[in-house]
Amino acid sequence: MATGSFLTAIDLKDYSDISQLPKTAVYAGGLYATISAGNIDNAFRLLKDTVGRHQVSLEVSNVQLQQDVIDLLDAGAARIFVSSTQASGFSQIPNLDTTRIVYCPDGASADVTADLDGTSFGLYLQNVGSAEAVGSILHEMGKKRPTVYVSKSGMSESDAVELCRQDAIPIIPATRLSLDSIASSEEIRVAALLLARAKSDRPDGLLTTLVADERGTALGLVYSNEESVAESLRSGRGVYHSRKRGLWRKGDTSGDWQELLRIDFDCDNDCLRFVVRQQGHGFCHLQTATCFGDYHGLSKLQKTLQSRKRSAPEGSYTARLFSDPKMLNAKIMEEASELCEATSKDDIAAEAADLLYFALTKATAAGVTLEDIERNLDAKSVKVKRRKGDAKGPYAEKFGVTTGAATNGNTATIREAESKPKSKDDPAGLDKDGKIRMRRYVTAKETPETIRAALQRPSQKSTEKIMAIVNPIIKDIQTRGDKALLEYTHKFEKATSLTTPVLKAPFPASLMQLPQETIDAIDISYENIRKFHAAQKEEKPLEVETMPGVVCSRFSRPIERVGLYVPGGTAVLPSTGLMLGAPAQVAGCKKIVIASPPRADGSLTPEIVYVAHKVGAESIVLAGGAQAIAAMAYGTEQVSKVDKILGPGNQFVTAAKMVVSNDTTANVSIDMPAGPSEVLVIADKTANPAFVASDLLSQAEHGVDSQVVCIAVDLDENEVQAIEDELHKQAMALPRVDLVRGAIDHSVTLVVSSIKEAMELSNAYAPEHLILQIADPLAARDMVQNAGSVFLGQWTPESVGDYSAGVNHSLPTYGYAKQYSGVNLGSYIKHITSANLTAQGLKNVGGAVMRLAEVEELDAHKRAVSIRLSYLEQQGGKA
Repeated sequence: MATGSFLTAIDLKDYSDISQLPKTAVYAGGLYATISAGNIDNAFRLLKDTVGRHQVSLEVSNVQLQQDVIDLLDAGAARIFVSSTQASGFSQIPNLDTTRIVYCPDGASADVTADLDGTSFGLYLQNVGSAEAVGSILHEMGKKRPTVYVSKSGMSESDAVELCRQDAIPIIPATRLSLDSIASSEEIRVAALLLARAKSDRPDGLLTTLVADERGTALGLVYSNEESVAESLRSGRGVYHSRKRGLWRKGDTSGDWQELLRIDFDCDNDCLRFVVRQQGHGFCHLQTATCFGDYHGLSKLQKTLQSRKRSAPEGSYTARLFSDPKMLNAKIMEEASELCEATSKDDIAAEAADLLYFALTKATAAGVTLEDIERNLDAKSVKVKRRKGDAKGPYAEKFGVTTGAATNGNTATIREAESKPKSKDDPAGLDKDGKIRMRRYVTAKETPETIRAALQRPSQKSTEKIMAIVNPIIKDIQTRGDKALLEYTHKFEKATSLTTPVLKAPFPASLMQLPQETIDAIDISYENIRKFHAAQKEEKPLEVETMPGVVCSRFSRPIERVGLYVPGGTAVLPSTGLMLGAPAQVAGCKKIVIASPPRADGSLTPEIVYVAHKVGAESIVLAGGAQAIAAMAYGTEQVSKVDKILGPGNQFVTAAKMVVSNDTTANVSIDMPAGPSEVLVIADKTANPAFVASDLLSQAEHGVDSQVVCIAVDLDENEVQAIEDELHKQAMALPRVDLVRGAIDHSVTLVVSSIKEAMELSNAYAPEHLILQIADPLAARDMVQNAGSVFLGQWTPESVGDYSAGVNHSLPTYGYAKQYSGVNLGSYIKHITSANLTAQGLKNVGGAVMRLAEVEELDAHKRAVSIRLSYLEQQGGKA
C-alpha cells in the first residue's frame, strides 16, 4: 500500500465535509487524525468522503471497542495506529491485512524492534528528540524494516526533509504545511518534502515525469524541477519544465489544461508521476488524448458516451437509451442473461462487451464515471468484513444454486433478521408522483372483504421451509452442545475469534464502559419498568372457603430459571434486555440467562452487558437464532438449562421457540409467538398530523416486513392529505427511508365515519401497538378488546413504551393479541393452588365427589373419600 512522502495531520473535531480539507491533503501521502470519544462519527464521515481519493490514517488508542476499529477499517481507513495494549488483538482477525496496522509503543516499551517481531505492523515513533536519533533506529532495524512514521515537537523543514530522505514518513500538522515556493520559518514547504527523495541522473537535475489520468492511463512524458513542482502545487494545475521555454504551464495557449490531483514517485524515486484530470481535447499537441494515440477500450467508450450525452445525434440509438431508462434496464438484463448462456470464448467476449456497453451507458446517464466505479472497487478490496456472496433467491433458483449452506445441510443462514432496504429503482411505497404514501380506503365505499384483504399482514416464509432449517440446528445443539453452538456463532455472526459460548457473571467493568448519559438513560428506564412490574405483585395468597370446612387457596411462586432472548446482529437492543430482565428480577427468578448474538470480534455491545449486570443475569449466551434458543432449552456444557424462554426474534427464533415448547424432553415453555412489528393509529380531527405520521414511521422503520395502519375518523380530504404529506416529509429525512418504503408498501389508511367503527376494525386487527390520538382516548380504551399495548392521547408516543415509561414492549404481534398478553410480571410466575378440608368439610363435599367418581367409573377416586368417611363413622364422627 503506497504511503507517500508525509502525512497531513488534521483535527476531526469540527469536520463536516470534504470542502474543509486543506489543499495540502491532496498532495500528501494522506491524512492523519486522532479519534476521540466525541469525533468517531466525523471519522466515518471523512472516510465516506475520501474513500478512493485520499488515504486516511487514524490513531485509535482511545477507541475502546475493537469492533469500532474494524468498522473504521471496513469504511476505508488506510491504516490504524494502535496502542501497545491494542496491538495483540489485531493479529488474528480474519481478512485483515496487518500491514494496515501501525504500532505505537508506549513509554514502557524498551525494545520496539522486539515488539514488532512476527508481525507486519508499521511503527510510529512519537515526539522524537531529533531526526538523527530516528536515523540510528532505522539503521538498527535494517533494510527490511516496516514503514516507520515519525512525529516531532517543533519539527522544522530541514527535520522533515531529513526524515523523508531516511525513508521515514513524517506526520506534520496541516497548519504547518505550505504550498508556496517560499515559506516562512514556521512553515514546511510541500514541494521540498515531495522532492526530498527524488533522484536524477541528468546533469541538469531534471526529473523524468509521467503524466497520467485518473485511471492511470499514460498521457505523456515531460520534465519537472523544484520550481515547476512548487508552481504546480500552488496553482493546482499541471505545470512542468520545458528545456526550451523553462516553466511550462500546460494549456495556457491551447486551452487543454490539467487539474492536478496528486503527485507521487515510482519505486526508485527517479520518476515523478502527475495524476491529472485532463481538460480540452487532450494532452498531446496533435490534439489526441495522449502522446501515444487516442484512448481505447473502456476509456474510449466512456469518452464517446459522455460526448453523446452532451450532444447525441437526434434519433441515435445511444440518445434513445439515455432518454428511455426502462429500455436501458431491459437491455442490461437481456445482455446479462445472454452472457450467462454464452459458452465459447468468442461468445463470452462479445456478450461481456455488450453488457459493459449498456452498464456504462447507465452509469454515464447518472453522471457516474469509470473512475467512480474503480474507486468503489478499490474501497471494497480493503474491507475486513466479507459478505458470503451468495446469489439472491430467484437467480439462485433459476440456476439451481444452493445458497447460504449451513452445517448439516441447512439451506439458509440463520442470523438476526436484517430487513433488506428497497433499492432506489424499486417503486415500493411510492405513489405515481413518487411520494411515499400508504394505500387509502374509504370504508363506506368498499366491501368488508376488501377491507379485510387490505389489513392482511405481510406474508412470512412458509412454516415448512422454516422448520426444515430450524429442526436440524436444534438437533445439532442437543447432540453436540457447546461445540455446535460455537460453530454456528462462527458461521452466522462471523465471530471466529470466539472460544467460549458463554460470558459468566460477574461481568468485567471493562465490558461496560459507556457514556454517562447512556448509563443514566438505562437506569431511569430500568427503575420505571421495575416500579410498574413490582406494582403487579399479589399482596397475599388468595383464600376462599367454598363451603363450611372446605378452604381453597392459591399462591404464586417465581419460575426458577428463565432464558431471555435479546436480538442483536447489526442492532443494539438494550431496551429488550430491560423489558425482559427487570420483571424477572422483580418476580424473584433464581437464575436469569440472557442470549444475544455477538459482534464479529466476539464481543457484545457494552449496553447489553450493563443491562445484564443491572438485572442480575447469571450469564450471557453469545449466540443468536435457533441455536441460542435450543441451547437454553436443553442446556449445554456451559449454557444453563432454563424453564421458560421469553423474548422477540426473527422467524427462525420464533419457530425454534415453538419447537422446543412442544418437545417434552426440553420441558420448557415460551412467552408467546411473535412476528414483525406493527402499529395502528386512530386519529380524529383533534390529532396533530405530524404526531400521527411520526408514530406510523416509528414502527415502519423497523423493517420492510413491518406494517402500519392509520384509521382516520371522519377526516376530510385535506385532513387526510395533511397526514400523508407529513408522512412523506418525515420519511424522506430518515436514514432508513428505503426500509420504511418497504413497510409502507403493505400499509394502509382507512377513512371511517365513527370511533365505534374504528374500534371494531382495530379489535379485528388486534395490533401490537394501538395509539389513540383522539379527543377522548380514555373512553375509547373501554372499547379495546384486542391489543398488545395502548397509548392514550397526543403526548404518548409508542416509543415511550418501547423504552422508558415502564410498560413492557415485548408484545404479541401478527394478530396474536387476540389470545396472548404482552410480557408482564405474570409471565415469570406460576400459581399453585391448595385445598384444606376439615372432617366436617369432607362430610359436606364427600357425597358429590363420590357420585361424580361413579359417573366416570373411577372407583379408586370414590374409595379415597369413602374410606375416610367410614373411618369418621367408626370414630363417632370425630377426626
